[in-house]
Amino acid sequence: MRKFNLKGTVIQRMRGIEREEPRTVENVKTQIEETPVMSVDFTEEQGVFACAWRTDVGRLRKNNQDAVILGNGLAGVADGMGGHKGGEIASAGLRDGLLRETKDSKPGKEKLVEAVQKVNRELWEQQEGNSSLSGMGTTLTVLWPTENEMLIGQVGDSRAYLLRDNVLTQITNDHSMVADMVRKGVLTEEQAACHPMRNYITRAVGTEANIEIDLYTHNRRRGDRWLICSDGLHGMISTEELISFMADEDLEKAADRLLQAALGNGGKDNISLVLIQDETEREFTDTEPEEQDAANTAEQSAEGETSEEVNPQ
Repeated sequence: MRKFNLKGTVIQRMRGIEREEPRTVENVKTQIEETPVMSVDFTEEQGVFACAWRTDVGRLRKNNQDAVILGNGLAGVADGMGGHKGGEIASAGLRDGLLRETKDSKPGKEKLVEAVQKVNRELWEQQEGNSSLSGMGTTLTVLWPTENEMLIGQVGDSRAYLLRDNVLTQITNDHSMVADMVRKGVLTEEQAACHPMRNYITRAVGTEANIEIDLYTHNRRRGDRWLICSDGLHGMISTEELISFMADEDLEKAADRLLQAALGNGGKDNISLVLIQDETEREFTDTEPEEQDAANTAEQSAEGETSEEVNPQ
């Protein structure tokens, strides 16, 4: 497995050769009941949120290379890649490192970029020193609520969605070859969904010494429901299903329905999701949502310098 220079190449997700017999959807309940307890630990300043999460190996994979990130007021998903064990090491390393670096920290753009850059460098150096891990990397999509806004950090093709007033908005943009082609008008969304290169991503944490991190900020409202998920979920269910299942009044039931739908539609990849609902009663400062393509170099990241543009809704 070669190392990847993302400035000139793309990363192909490792679709493991080893497979096991597909699991039936009826087995999902047992998997859910065995899921360990984790807490997001939102602060009083961040507000009140309900949270439900699921992670599942899927019906075709032998191991789960996804990691759910919960703690320090953070909620996110990391989808690892890179051989039999490399993906698990990358996603778990990102989860643990990010929680370590944000402990006792106030939510903010500079701190998030600093934390991700530091963990990225650690993962890069880890694979540099171990040939068996060469090529490993992981996506990252994470939410970190501030007092008035939702801060979103993203690398790769895991996604963040917002359901507000029964309207679903995809907040993040995938870092993938087909997503770039859709944005350029070369492919339609329908063509991209079945394109043979749809599993190629153009950016991942841990694959080079410095990483570009996309930052988004979005205004908050009571009742907002956010979904963070790996492509094992959003790649297996339709937009209509996302809206229908996310809108379930019971957040835990909504998480179950999303997972079961992805499994029922094939479960071809690991599936991970976090649902959070904003239940904060205070009034928020209503700011325009914005997108920030963050810090392309270590120096820019350390200083929090980013270019900003409005994220259209």
